[in-house]
Formats: sequence, C-alpha cells, structure tokens
Amino acid sequence: MTLSLPLVLATQNPEKAREIVEILVAYGDAPLAGYSIDGVAFLVEAPERIAESLAGVSLPLTPIDVRETGATLEDNARIKAVALGDALGLLAIADDSGLEVDALQGAPGVHSARYAGADATDADNVELLLHELAGAGPSRRTARFVTVALARRPDGTEVVARGEIEGVITAAPRGGGGFGYDPVFVPRPGDGRTFAEMAPGEKHAISHRGRAFRALALALDRGVLDGGG
Repeated sequence: MTLSLPLVLATQNPEKAREIVEILVAYGDAPLAGYSIDGVAFLVEAPERIAESLAGVSLPLTPIDVRETGATLEDNARIKAVALGDALGLLAIADDSGLEVDALQGAPGVHSARYAGADATDADNVELLLHELAGAGPSRRTARFVTVALARRPDGTEVVARGEIEGVITAAPRGGGGFGYDPVFVPRPGDGRTFAEMAPGEKHAISHRGRAFRALALALDRGVLDGGG
C-alpha cells in the first residue's frame, strides 16, 4: 500500500486511532506509528521517521474548530478532514461511524457518539440504548454498524469509502475489548460473540471500520487522489 506520509488522522479518540492504524498496517503489511498531536489529532508515519515528522508539525495559533454538525456520516467525516488537513497542510483521513437499530427507526445513527448527550461516555450511550430496547426480543434487535471513511488532500481532492456490518443488539454488555457499542453488538454472520469479545484482528477482519478503511486504502493504492484509475 502506498500512502502519502506523514498523514493526519482527524480524530481525538485514541481507541479509534489505534484501530485505524492497525487496519492500515494489516492491509499494507508495513509498520506505521501513530502519535497524538496535542490531543486534537494523530500523526501517522513510518516508525523511523515519526520523530522528524512530529518536529515539522506546526499547529495554528487559534484552536482548530471541529464541530460534527453534519446531517450524514459523510458530512461529519468531511468536516473533520477539512479542518485538520487545512490546519496542518497534510493528507487527512477521517471517518464517522453510526449504529442503526431497526426497532429505533435507524437511531442513534449519525448521533451515535452523542446519543445520551453531548458529554456522554460510551457506557452512558450503551445504557440508554439498552433502556430503549428493554423487553424487545431478538427479532426486534437487528441493527447495523456503518462507517464512512474519507481521505482528503489540502488541495481539496478526496476519496470516500463505506463499510457496513449487520448484527443484533444483546440484552447486556459482554466483553472488555473495543469501545463504543462494541460490548452489545453481535455481528452476523458470526459465532455469537460481541465485537468486545473478539481479539482486535478478528474484529478488524469483519467490522464496518475494517471494511471501510480497506476500501479506502485500495482506492489510495489505485491512485484516486493522483488522478489514477
């Protein structure tokens, strides 16, 4: 896989950044390092060049304003990529993910990270989701995870990829891995384990984020941002 390094991951979430780097490493079969930039994003570079690249990063004097106010997952991914890519002058990769529960008419959807409020924790969001589904049988707990991943250059050229996985919401959290809604989401087809009960590699192989970022990496390999096929 050929990436324009260094690049910036437009996320403040260390768990999400770790997953994205792991997926890209597995796809490209080459080591990458991710390093937090003042808590606003993560710089991704080859391990032997990470220190030099970090030294060359200059944050703007004014705070980088990233407000996920988009109506869709793609809107929010673009908002983040534009803000961080323009501020740092680097290729920016961003994503937004949502859990769509059929019995809740697609909620929480684009509001998944803020389902229980602006300052909600993962546990808060999971608790509210299970409360909303209290008493619902398995046939009414069907859901899907969706990720939209976007890569954008400072000149405005971009490529977008999407990944989905169907599943069902459990009656109670299970497992200590992952983050977000992973403890209550059982992917289908699967062996009955939640994402949080899987090893990282197992999850990445089938997850919405894994599918989206492998598709994005394939597009970058094909030179989409360079005007290739």
